[in-house]
Amino acid sequence: MPYQSPISPGLSWYEASVSDRPQYPELDGSRQADVIVIGGGYTGLSAAYHLARQGADVVLIEAARFGDGASGRNGGQFGTGQRTWAEDLEKQYGFERARALFDVAEEAKAHMLTFAHDHGIDMDYMPGQISAVHKPRYLRNYERHAELMASHFNYPHIRYVGREEMAGLLGSDRYHGGVYDAGTGHIHPLKFLIGAAKAAQKAGAHLYENTKAIKLRTASGRVEVETARGTITAKNAFIAVNAYGGNLEPMSAAHVMPIRSFIGATVPLGDNSPVIPGGESVDDSRFVVRYFRRLKDGRLLFGGREAYTADNPRDISDHIRRQIVEIYPALENVEITHSWGGSVGITMPRQPFVREVMPGIITAGGYSGHGVMLANYMGRLYAEAVSGKHEKLRLFEELRIPAFPGGRTFRAPLLFLALSWYALMDRI
Repeated sequence: MPYQSPISPGLSWYEASVSDRPQYPELDGSRQADVIVIGGGYTGLSAAYHLARQGADVVLIEAARFGDGASGRNGGQFGTGQRTWAEDLEKQYGFERARALFDVAEEAKAHMLTFAHDHGIDMDYMPGQISAVHKPRYLRNYERHAELMASHFNYPHIRYVGREEMAGLLGSDRYHGGVYDAGTGHIHPLKFLIGAAKAAQKAGAHLYENTKAIKLRTASGRVEVETARGTITAKNAFIAVNAYGGNLEPMSAAHVMPIRSFIGATVPLGDNSPVIPGGESVDDSRFVVRYFRRLKDGRLLFGGREAYTADNPRDISDHIRRQIVEIYPALENVEITHSWGGSVGITMPRQPFVREVMPGIITAGGYSGHGVMLANYMGRLYAEAVSGKHEKLRLFEELRIPAFPGGRTFRAPLLFLALSWYALMDRI
């Protein structure tokens, strides 16, 4: 029987398409280390790799298996810059800080590609990303965005696309135009994660799966992490669980909210299919964004239904199919071979939450759907901070991220109401 994640519903196409997914042991007993990393996604594994390369004795624990969280089940799109457009960050923080955040994101993109190359990770990288506009009144914002990227942020790879060209790029006349980004692309996220884990272990990091952090505390200048079979003690700890932290640490829980996102993959559409003939990835202008792309074997991978509770729909594929048909009516009867879901960590302003939450303990998460390339680099920035190079991580620590209103009792219902309102506005 295929392995089923205990924290994410449905066997993903990613899981079904990989033949080599090593298992790592469960931590059995207590031990000491220089640094404890909690969470085995992109952020945690990157931190473990770079810390080990610096000579640190690092222990990483993951509650399930590497790839069971968002890092192994996401839409696979890189994106460019931060989740918030650079010109909007400029309005909040000024040009100098906005440019620094954009440049760090570009470094993150280059770092991920270089890391994959250096470690022989075949992550099925395919170039190109299309951002499609579903309402005509948004077109000028996208046209202006392309202009500002070239003139203001030294990024000439985005160009404005009109309605007719967009229809040709997508194989659908559903959208009114948008932008084409030739400086980014999309990947098989689980393949990259498997390679990152192998690289971290080879560098000397001690990796443990199925080892949940139950309690976290500080005592006598040391950090203690309690697990089911022992306690790990270290000078520093890095919390890299994103949407899967629960109540392990209250500050993160107050600022990073999990929402459910769902994806389906069809049968291969064939070489003659008009659907995204160039093989790019696509996102659209909805607040409840839809994202889709052609995979290397010709399948259409489509995501977009979000749920603002911990519940999962009874049949994910039915919800995904309805959204596919809105854009591609000819695919009404296409077979959806795999459908799955997982949790995405979001913050109020859709910007990452990075803080020292207790002495010696830093948390990073809340990538808000923009973590494929940013999360991996965040792990490197944490390792640099531990070695005394804190400048780039501080860019994120200084972002103004408010807590969700309502406290633990009311924040989920309030978020449901707010995001349901935005979903309604997407349809008007």
